[in-house]
Amino acid sequence: MSTRPPSPIDRIALTRDDGVGTLLLVRHGQQQWPDPETATTADWIDPPLSEQGESQAACVGQYLAGETVDAVYSSHLLRAHHTGLAIAGHHGLEVRVDPDLQEIAPFAHLPHDQRASDTLGETTMRGIRERFVRTQRWDAYPHTEPSDDFRRRIATAIEAILTAHPAEQVVIACHGGVINAYLADLLGLAPDMFFRPNHASVHRLRFDVERRVIATLNEIEHLRAADLLTV
Repeated sequence: MSTRPPSPIDRIALTRDDGVGTLLLVRHGQQQWPDPETATTADWIDPPLSEQGESQAACVGQYLAGETVDAVYSSHLLRAHHTGLAIAGHHGLEVRVDPDLQEIAPFAHLPHDQRASDTLGETTMRGIRERFVRTQRWDAYPHTEPSDDFRRRIATAIEAILTAHPAEQVVIACHGGVINAYLADLLGLAPDMFFRPNHASVHRLRFDVERRVIATLNEIEHLRAADLLTV
């Protein structure tokens, strides 16, 4: 092994340093999609994994089985927790559940037993969706956790996890919005959703006491090889 000192690029990327940990953000497997014509607000918040999603969770669990994993966390939502279980089982670990890793829930402040369109009307709903496409900000959705509050909640939860696991490899099974929120906050980006993580994709960051560096985004080769790739 080379004994040369770390280069400036090594130092920027946090490579070749024994004091560096790795964070793996894993999006959950595909959820069972509610019927958009009849689904209430509650139906969208915590759907279980679909059959395809269960296969994807098993696939990403197998993909990470040969790696050293020191801890696995997830949100309490079924789709993320069950994905975390599929990973943790290969390493003899329990999944540590953190409700602050929960996905943002559009219209969560409306009655959960109704459709959002029943309260807001179809015309308004179309306007909301178009504004979200244009701004890529969750603030486009009324009666929803504000974008800045969501980012703050996610960043605080993840930073607390990293602080608890210096120089270790940690997996967080979570959600597409959560992954975007943390990375957008890290990069100083205005959009809340700047890319679309695939179901059961892996996103790696290196971290030390002071810095977090993106290593990979949207690892999907395991899904492609198993013909399980979905968004």
